[in-house]
Amino acid sequence: MRLHITLILISLFVVNQSFAQKEKQYKSSLIGFYNLENLFDTEDDEEINDEEFLPNGGRQWTKEKYNEKLGNLAKVISQVGTDLNPDGLAIMGTAEVENKGVLEDLVQQDSIKDRNYQIVHHDSPDKRGIDCALIYNPKYFKVIESKALPVKLYKEDGERKYTRDVLFVKGEMDGEVIHVMVNHWPSRSGGEKRSRPFRNAAAKVCKDTIDEIIKVDPNAKIYVMGDLNDDPTSPSVKKILQGVNKEDKVTKNNMFNPYFDFFRKGIGTLAYRDAWSLFDQILMTKPCLKGKTEGYFFYKAKIFNKKFLRQKTGQYKNYPFRTFGGGEYQGGYSDHFPVYIVLLKEV
Repeated sequence: MRLHITLILISLFVVNQSFAQKEKQYKSSLIGFYNLENLFDTEDDEEINDEEFLPNGGRQWTKEKYNEKLGNLAKVISQVGTDLNPDGLAIMGTAEVENKGVLEDLVQQDSIKDRNYQIVHHDSPDKRGIDCALIYNPKYFKVIESKALPVKLYKEDGERKYTRDVLFVKGEMDGEVIHVMVNHWPSRSGGEKRSRPFRNAAAKVCKDTIDEIIKVDPNAKIYVMGDLNDDPTSPSVKKILQGVNKEDKVTKNNMFNPYFDFFRKGIGTLAYRDAWSLFDQILMTKPCLKGKTEGYFFYKAKIFNKKFLRQKTGQYKNYPFRTFGGGEYQGGYSDHFPVYIVLLKEV
């Protein structure tokens, strides 16, 4: 009889625990990145090489094309992650923007203007004038500080090679401090192997910054995002940032890269010569993972690659539907798919 009563009590405890777990409620916040593929205005800036993107330039970049591109990009941003959070992205890192003005035009597009996106931007010394930036929804994120982290590169002859700075932003996500680095690392121009040291140098800027932050706060939540021009298996990502593909392998000295497994499955964010690459990634430190600290934790990673973002016909079918292809205006979105991660926090 006593054993029978004990078993009933244990069963009731298990049922109550299961019910309690089902009743748990979470709120979500989304962090994303999108290479906007040459978001230039139509005005001539004498300090940069923007001649190609002028009405009388090589791309015949008119107000009509510019406005169409703004509308296209806003359409994408308006849909990313809305199946999980109707407000979409809380913050989104961007690459290939000419200046702050083009972002001001972007966030005022009808499809996203109600989100009241704000902008963090610093001019970088890139010869083409393209920069990294961050847009954020003030409902979810508040900026504490931001700065440009220079990536100093030198050619074999000692001449300085100018590239994009790393954009560093420290802020509060729903009252919780996070650190974000937005990147657009040097391209593979001249060959992957020859240009590899340049991307390694950019990765080292991020890694050094991470180490400095962690010395002060071992529980710092740090996110490194961007168009890295390298895959998850490349030395810059795997060896310098020390990105690993399993949460249980993450230590205080490395980072979790949820895009590792996407790449192994042949899923990418851009395509070239019949091969997919996954240059667009978001990595994070250990405190960002579930059960490591309080507050928001990583839930899942996604690539936003809906059908309308893909080339529908021809030789490049299913490639990203880009603005320009082969020098010809296509009227698409970008040559990259956006990526984003979903964070959850127990209410």
